[in-house]
Amino acid sequence: MRLKPLFFSLVIGIATVAQAREPAQMPVLEATAPEAEAAALSAQFLERYAYRPVPLDDALSVKVMNKYIKSLDPDRMLFTQSDIDGFAKDSKKIDDAIQNKNLDIPFSMFKIYNQRVVERMTYARSLLKNGFDFTVQENYPLSREDAPWAKTEEQANELWRKRVKSDWLRLKLADQDEAKIRDTLDKRYKNILDRVETYKADDVFQSFMAAFTTAVDPHTDYFSAKASAEFDISMKLSLVGIGAVLQERDGYTTIRELVAGGPAQLSNKLAVGDRIIGVGQGEEGPIKEVVGTRLDEVVQMIRGEAGSVVRLDILPADAGNASGHRVINLVRDKVSLEKQAAKKSVVPVKLGDQTLKIGVIALPTFYEDFEARRAGDKNYRSASRDVEKLLGELKQEKVDGVVIDLRDNGGGSLAEAIDLTGLFTGKGPVVQQRNAAGKVEVENDDRSTPAWDGPLGVLINRGSASASEIFAAAIQDYGRGVIVGDPSFGKGTVQTVVDLDRVAGKQEPELGQLKLTIAQFFRIDGGTTQLRGVTPDINTPSVQDPKTLGESSYDNALPWTTIKPAKYKKQGDMTALVPELESRHEARIKDDKDYQRFVEDAAELKAQREKKTISLNEAERRKEMAAVAAKLKARQEAGVVVPELDDGLQANERSLSANLALENARKNAKDVLQTEAAAIVADMADILPGKDKASR
Repeated sequence: MRLKPLFFSLVIGIATVAQAREPAQMPVLEATAPEAEAAALSAQFLERYAYRPVPLDDALSVKVMNKYIKSLDPDRMLFTQSDIDGFAKDSKKIDDAIQNKNLDIPFSMFKIYNQRVVERMTYARSLLKNGFDFTVQENYPLSREDAPWAKTEEQANELWRKRVKSDWLRLKLADQDEAKIRDTLDKRYKNILDRVETYKADDVFQSFMAAFTTAVDPHTDYFSAKASAEFDISMKLSLVGIGAVLQERDGYTTIRELVAGGPAQLSNKLAVGDRIIGVGQGEEGPIKEVVGTRLDEVVQMIRGEAGSVVRLDILPADAGNASGHRVINLVRDKVSLEKQAAKKSVVPVKLGDQTLKIGVIALPTFYEDFEARRAGDKNYRSASRDVEKLLGELKQEKVDGVVIDLRDNGGGSLAEAIDLTGLFTGKGPVVQQRNAAGKVEVENDDRSTPAWDGPLGVLINRGSASASEIFAAAIQDYGRGVIVGDPSFGKGTVQTVVDLDRVAGKQEPELGQLKLTIAQFFRIDGGTTQLRGVTPDINTPSVQDPKTLGESSYDNALPWTTIKPAKYKKQGDMTALVPELESRHEARIKDDKDYQRFVEDAAELKAQREKKTISLNEAERRKEMAAVAAKLKARQEAGVVVPELDDGLQANERSLSANLALENARKNAKDVLQTEAAAIVADMADILPGKDKASR
């Protein structure tokens, strides 16, 4: 889990309605003593205990500075060259500052960042008065990640003139009138301005620590006390609250989704679109107004102890902004986050005169409720336990094969990756670990017999990382199943989490947690998943960009290497099977219109990523739009559900119902890769000699 900074790169898509202040009125943000202590303590651990120790010196200091600047201004649209020159004077002082527990440098840099946001957004809003000439020939750069910094204010203004012009043109092409365009963009830029005043010292510190830790290692990270709690929730798939997914819209905390079986859904007192305008504790506690309050703060107010009461002042979705509100009481309870849990489905695959049933288990993350497990709870939640249960259900349904879908599964618990492998391989080694001292340990699963020994496929993509790669690599090395998709992420390192408060003897959570790399993973065949990832047996087109996603996109990633193989016995030989599977796959997709459309879209997406600029000439853009519209119309006439043309809006600018409809359309669209993976496994079942399929 990588915590992204809250600043400019993300803030564009987030709306609030807090009133913008003049820069002089902005709160002064300063590092707290616990934050300074956390940084110094983290540095000590990274120098002494990291897998690849990096001394806290001037060289690292420069790297930290550069990463911090990039986190604040990734597209080089805010700072000028003079700002960068000023920062450079302190670039070799960060190491000393951390050791001396003085974080004035990153906080002073953030103050300048705030000033530049105010200046750029104020200028952007001023451009809306007169509009633009879209007949001239000029282009807007799609990415300025490696572009030179603006040398003057005039150059900075020119960058923003083109940015605003591009935003305006997108809305114009979507047939919005000038008045609506001005209103939409003015609100958009004002929201960014308003966001500046909501930043807290914790935000600044978290962003700086992300720059510091990733300068050491791509997967080293720091979690503040609040972030640590969120990490724990993500691992155990549960929390204590009301069971509602919340979203900030126009300054209101808005109900986006009700979690099935949660207190909110069971109460029948809340509906999607309702707005929370106040929160109170207990049955009689005073209600605090939360309009314009940061979403994370409202969330913390709503969460609490199981069995306790929270009072919500609700403005219904269909009410105006000033009347019709009501107060409701809800009893907090444990809420399961089922969206991140393993789920099964059955895909029918027609082969000649027969139809085979292929079970598909989608696993979004390798979760495990560590706390419940340590407490001896026999019913604790984990990925492998849930998958084992689903496999039992699929066997009852007499499926002919199974696909484990690990696309975009970024990993999680190592123990769960090992246990999941054992469900398909039984007892034996799964992965090797080498620590900083060079000692190698083999991690084994001790399951006597597998839960599923029939045809197996594993579906991966570039977003499949860490624990996903351990599982896929083990299945491949054992010859237990076929790997389908595109090459995985390439994260072959092991992290552990250090509780800094426990180290420092703190009684209350103040210092947060440090996640640091302590070892490297190796496959049981002796290779590593590091950098290269897992190469599929059968490749499919990728919609993800390997230049920006994956281990190879990091400038300080560990290299690929090998060690001695573990002692294991192969259970199958995919090398003999894959040519036939691939031949059938190629023959099938050649006549599969859905799959060919996916191939076409993947190629188009790749071409779009490689474009450096976009035209700001209306006639040229309308010509491009006409070509896209004709393509979508042809698909629609063929009965395919197609996306809407670009409306120029950001997610928070559309209605909630429109966003939910769009998401549902995507969710319900045919998953051609999953369907094809199921067909490949059906081919396996057809080719492999004979067990009684019903007995598996």
